[in-house]
Amino acid sequence: MRISKRSTMLLGVATAMLLATSGCSNGLLAGDSSGSADTGTVKLAMVVPISGPSAPTGEYMQNAAQLAVDEINKAGGVLDGRQLELLVEDEACDAQQGVASANKAVSAGAVVSVGGYCSGATLPQLPIFAEANVPMIIPAANSQDLVKQGLKNVFLVNGTGNQQSTAALKYMLKSGVTSVALVDDNDSYAVDITAETKRLIEDDGAVTVALSTSVTPGESDYSAAVRDIMSANPELVYWTGYYQEGGLIINQLRNAGFEGKIMVADGSVDASISTIAGANAEGVLATMTQTPDTLEGGGDWIASYEDAFGSAPGPFSLQSYDAVRLAAHAIDEAGSTDGDAIIAALEAVDGFKMFSGPLTFTAEHTLSSGGFVILSVQDGAFALEDALS
Repeated sequence: MRISKRSTMLLGVATAMLLATSGCSNGLLAGDSSGSADTGTVKLAMVVPISGPSAPTGEYMQNAAQLAVDEINKAGGVLDGRQLELLVEDEACDAQQGVASANKAVSAGAVVSVGGYCSGATLPQLPIFAEANVPMIIPAANSQDLVKQGLKNVFLVNGTGNQQSTAALKYMLKSGVTSVALVDDNDSYAVDITAETKRLIEDDGAVTVALSTSVTPGESDYSAAVRDIMSANPELVYWTGYYQEGGLIINQLRNAGFEGKIMVADGSVDASISTIAGANAEGVLATMTQTPDTLEGGGDWIASYEDAFGSAPGPFSLQSYDAVRLAAHAIDEAGSTDGDAIIAALEAVDGFKMFSGPLTFTAEHTLSSGGFVILSVQDGAFALEDALS
């Protein structure tokens, strides 16, 4: 899949800001930003949405990462007794904010990044962490644009757009769907899933793409897209954007009389989609990796999270928790905070136990198995619909 114009623009913004800061003796990348000192806390950067409409997901991710940090520190830390420290910065699902926050984390001495939710805000962070030789263990953002550049420091612990699209098509074939409308919001993450799903559908030949269209995020009226969908008359609508717009589109589709299946991608798996769409969200399907409340045997972990933060965990909390655990493992295996040594340790991982299963990275630094299942909204919450096994 080609890199979208928007993705290229965002990378350009990051590179420009990187050059501006690293070219000065007192720039953000100046001084000892590698975190290679052999004393003090070992700092992990977590750039996630703390403000903006995706802030609830950012909070889930931050809390889960902090839970892992606290557990590791209680057990003795890393590198024979050094404590981990989580540096949380806001990406706000905004490219410029993500760049500024990544620069701030590098300047503060982060040795590994364990953040990344919105692909559009994570993509422009790549050159910043790459220049500083900081490994990135990305727990949520999963556009294939993140790894197609071949940067040695980038690792995904969420399934890729291709793996998610494969799960979507598998469900369509299994449930007898013969026509689909693909709808995205022009974000790198959503466009990636749409493009991969369309390619897989066309290669397979059993399902017809009745419509492929994009909407503008942040609007409240999607009646034009709804009319196009109703005119195309698909059996299933696959929305690949985020839940804020997804909830509105679901509500407006149902109110317009659409009776077919509606499926959303993992960026829309949040309880807020039921708040936005109300009763119209019932029965909505989703391609998603396991969430805490759908994971068999996950009750003890949920209890630990609730004891620590007084609320239930949500989407991408498991991946964020595992990203920190993986970072700690790689640091210990490397025997230092040197970026190259940690990267080598990550590449050598073979069967590291995570919630999604034993971890082994592909040559592209993606999961060897994406772990996607089908969820559905039942009584206002997402529950397991089909394990696709």
